[in-house]
Amino acid sequence: MSFLVLDELTKRFGETIAVDRLSLAVEKGEFVALLGPSGCGKTTTLQMIAGFVEPTSGAIALEGENLLGVRPSRRGLGIVFQSYALFPHMTAAENVAFGLEMRGVETAERARRVAETLELVGLAKLADRYPRRMSGGQQQRVALARALVIRPRILLLDEPLSNLDAKLREEMQIELRQIQRTLGTTTILVTHDQSEAMALADRVVVMNLGRAEQIAPPFEAYERPATPFVAGFLGKTNVLAAVAAGGKVLVGEASWPAPAEVAGDVLVTVRPERIAFADMSGAGLDGRVRARIFQGNHWLYQIETVAGLVTVIRQNSGAAVPAEGDAVRLTWRPGDMSVRRSDAA
Repeated sequence: MSFLVLDELTKRFGETIAVDRLSLAVEKGEFVALLGPSGCGKTTTLQMIAGFVEPTSGAIALEGENLLGVRPSRRGLGIVFQSYALFPHMTAAENVAFGLEMRGVETAERARRVAETLELVGLAKLADRYPRRMSGGQQQRVALARALVIRPRILLLDEPLSNLDAKLREEMQIELRQIQRTLGTTTILVTHDQSEAMALADRVVVMNLGRAEQIAPPFEAYERPATPFVAGFLGKTNVLAAVAAGGKVLVGEASWPAPAEVAGDVLVTVRPERIAFADMSGAGLDGRVRARIFQGNHWLYQIETVAGLVTVIRQNSGAAVPAEGDAVRLTWRPGDMSVRRSDAA
C-alpha cells in the first residue's frame, strides 16, 4: 500500500467544485508537486491533507490510517506556509523549538534536535537572531527547520519560495531538494511555478479546474504532455494548424512523417527549443523573423509563417544568428512534435 493515498477526493464550496475526484498515491520518501494556475484546486488539496479543510467526499489515508476526522495537530505533519508565520518575539532557535515544546519534548532532547536541525538548514550561527534581523531566505530556512524538527510523517509546502527574488529562489530550490533527499521526508509542494515544480519534484500533478490532467515525472510530463493544457502550461509550446494524409503531415509547404492513422485537419505541437534554423537550400517551414530578443543564455524569436506565429528558442553559442526581418527556414525532428486531430484538441 502507498504511504499517502487520496481517493476520489472532492471539495465543493456551494456550487463551485474546487477539487474534483482527485486520486493520488504517494510513496514514502517521494517529493510530489501539485502544480497549476490560481484556482485550480492545489491549495485546497493541501489544506484537506493538513486537516484545515474538510472534504465533501472521498478519502485520505496515511500509512493505512483514515485521516478524516483526525485533528490537524494529531496528523503528524510539518507545514511551511508562504508567509513563514514566524513568531517575531522569538529567536530562530525558539521558533524552531516551539513545536517540540507543545509536544512535551524534554529540554535536553529539545536543545539537541533544534541545534541539529538549524545545522541542517545552514543556520547554526544564527540561532539567537530574531526574524526581523534575518533576510527572506534565512526566515524561510527557519520556517523549514520548524517544520522538520518535529520529524513529520509528511512535509507540506505551500508556495514556500514565492516571496524570494529569482536568484535566491533558485538557490533555495537546490538546498530544499538536498535537504529532502538527506532526510527522506515525504513531501507535498504546492506551486504555480513550472520550473520550480520540475526542479524539485519526483512527480508533478498538473491540475486544472479541480482535476489532475496529468500525473507523471517532470521529464515525461514535459516531453509527452497528456493534454493541450499540460503542453501549454509546462513551458512554452507552439500549436500549428496542419493537414495529415498518407503518413505525412503538411505544415505550410513543409512535410514531416506522421502516424498513418491520423488524417485530415490536425494540430502540431512542438517546443520552441526543439526548432532549428535550417539551411535555406534544405527542407523546412519558411518564415520571417518578426522579433528577436536577447535573454542572456539564449535568444527568443518570433517567426511569421503561413502556419501562424512560431516561437523559437536558440541557445547563445556565440555564433551569428538571424536578425529581425531576415528570411529563415525552420525544421525539427519528427520525434519532437506531437500530432492531434483538431477536434480532439
